[in-house]
Amino acid sequence: MLKCGMLTKNNLDDLSKRLSAAVPTGLSAVGADLDKTFHAILQGAFEKMNLVSREEFEAQKAVLARTRAKLEELEAKVAGLEQQSTSR
Repeated sequence: MLKCGMLTKNNLDDLSKRLSAAVPTGLSAVGADLDKTFHAILQGAFEKMNLVSREEFEAQKAVLARTRAKLEELEAKVAGLEQQSTSR
């Protein structure tokens, strides 16, 4: 069973190899072709699901962290300016 979580190229390769391994031994002559076919089918299905790669996820996570830090900084500045304007 494929564990839930980030989809990586290794997960996709592993799943396609497992599917190929499940094919009866009498069809082993087409094993490499089946592996490539399974890989292409799975990749197409996952692309339709709008999944992102680990790299894309990590990049967006970093952008979000920087944005959150900037927002907190700006909120603190606004609070300071509001405090100054009410004390005048």
